[in-house]
Amino acid sequence: MLVKDCMTRHPIMISPETPAAEAQQIMAENQIRHLPVVGGGKRLLGLITRQRLALKPDELGSLNIWEISRRLSDMKAQKIMLPAAQVYTIDTDKTVERAARIMTDHKVGCLPVIDEDVVVGILTETDLLKSFQIMLGLPAEGVRVTVRMPGGVGIFTQVIVAISEKGWPIMGLGSFPTRKQPGYWDTVFKIAGVGTEEVEAVISSVPEQEIVDIREVV
Repeated sequence: MLVKDCMTRHPIMISPETPAAEAQQIMAENQIRHLPVVGGGKRLLGLITRQRLALKPDELGSLNIWEISRRLSDMKAQKIMLPAAQVYTIDTDKTVERAARIMTDHKVGCLPVIDEDVVVGILTETDLLKSFQIMLGLPAEGVRVTVRMPGGVGIFTQVIVAISEKGWPIMGLGSFPTRKQPGYWDTVFKIAGVGTEEVEAVISSVPEQEIVDIREVV
């Protein structure tokens, strides 16, 4: 899956002259945590986050609620935004796993999506979680089975063939290295239109593998 397949298209954006109080209201009303700040032609100028809107703790102690409100109303987005040069972005044709790597490496909660310097979307942690759910077939009912097998294509191919010969559709597939067992991989299959007993019987006929989890998902 690519970024363009799971990003939020046409995100809410604001201008650098938007008051901070208005930006805060937009985020609250739309239940979002990030606002791209754009100029002419939707060119990225910066990013507003909830953290950027927060006053420092030492300032809060000396202000009452009216002073805090006035302080925010006097601020403009350009004064508190994270400048574009410090914002991590991503292209539409990058993979979701690359996007996830950027976000985890730099501990950021979103990536504005750029196409020829224009903001065309935004990719958030929620968007990524939804994409991984889709790739593992969560929206579809069926059997979820985790098979542990040695690395290489041999056993994996045999499992795929065994499932395919039954005509069962694989709705989702994911694989990851087995923890504390070098050389082995756990592969998750999401299979529709069948019961757990049937799946277990077919996969168990493949040698050198171990079913470590199997369950119906609805």
